Amino acid sequence: MPALEWSDDFVLGLPQMDSTHQEFVELLAAVETASDGAVLSAWRDLVAHTDDHFSREDRWMAETRFAASNCHSMQHKVVLQIMQQGAEQGAAGDLAMVRQMAKELAVWFPQHADSMDAALAGHLQRVGYDTVTGAISAPQALPTAEIHGCAGPSCSSPETAIEDTAEAV
Repeated sequence: MPALEWSDDFVLGLPQMDSTHQEFVELLAAVETASDGAVLSAWRDLVAHTDDHFSREDRWMAETRFAASNCHSMQHKVVLQIMQQGAEQGAAGDLAMVRQMAKELAVWFPQHADSMDAALAGHLQRVGYDTVTGAISAPQALPTAEIHGCAGPSCSSPETAIEDTAEAV
């Protein structure tokens, strides 16, 4: 049984974000339950999905005045780099590392979704951002300056976010 299963508790009210998150959870479960012969392929599918997933959220942040240095984007960068390193280690035969990373992601994801993604979803909803078209229906609600934190109460500096993320994954 996978360590993380999709739950309505993860729903943030943005259909594209929610479906992407559900797919992440399903792909992570596929890694956890894969045979040794299939785990590396499942991991690569998860890494490809995560690259697209994070790129999309990073684009949404950029289009709604999150600074490129905000801790949410920094966490995406660090997690994706670690996942890519896992793919390299798996290709070199270290499947145990890939499986351990999957377990760590199952712990990391709910915290990330509940804090950083929830804050982003709230921000996007406030400004009326359409995640499909990029249109903003409430431009007056856009922040006057770029958001340098994660826009959430649990945000830390980018340096601390990188350290915390690397330790978690």
